[in-house]
Amino acid sequence: MSSTPTDVQIKPAKRSADELRALAEAGAAELGWDASAEEVIAWVARNFATEAAAVACSMADAVLPALVADQLPGVDVLFLDTGYHFPETYQTRNEVAENLRVNIVDVLPKQTVAEQDAAEGKDLFSRDPARCCALRKVEPLHRVLAGYELWFTGVRRDEAPTRTNTPLVTFDEKNGLVKVNPVAAWSFDELVQYSEDNILPVNPLLAQGFLSIGCAPCTRAVAPGEDPRAGRWSGTDKTECGLHV
Repeated sequence: MSSTPTDVQIKPAKRSADELRALAEAGAAELGWDASAEEVIAWVARNFATEAAAVACSMADAVLPALVADQLPGVDVLFLDTGYHFPETYQTRNEVAENLRVNIVDVLPKQTVAEQDAAEGKDLFSRDPARCCALRKVEPLHRVLAGYELWFTGVRRDEAPTRTNTPLVTFDEKNGLVKVNPVAAWSFDELVQYSEDNILPVNPLLAQGFLSIGCAPCTRAVAPGEDPRAGRWSGTDKTECGLHV
């Protein structure tokens, strides 16, 4: 499908924050703690227009876009193009655009890497990774989510201790819309099996031990027995980029 620049005209929200909050509460009550991904997405399809929903995808794999596109074909898939991604991540992004029934939206920071280096000093990620994430991921996503009523994420409960209580449906107070985590209950092995069974694009780095893939300067492969996100911001006390906290 086609790629859309970030600076498109933002769609006005069709429902107020109070209406969306009530919908999220109703969805959480209906779906409980362990509804299947297909049931979760079916609930979204009953209550939201396709153009009102967006899928956030790190391009580690294509499982979430594929699952959502089965019931919401043509859905927007948001790719946070930080300027620091591995070449394999851009390759996966292009394969998703070419092979799935989705519309890739490249979400760009306000500054290029060179502009940020000039303003903040070179390699901000090594000195203040929280600020770098805020500028290159959190703010751009917050800006683009203003055009939607709901976003899907691929957050899973088994990824890290900070994610063990992830609900299937909640209201995202920070961004003012419904947040849906259809694969929250899945294991990494289930994710890989679904990808293989459906012959989906997959980031080659997964086979090299990169079980959670972020920006190249801040991501390493994980050792056997480590949690999947141990390779993110290794050597620091940072565990989340800020998108889900």
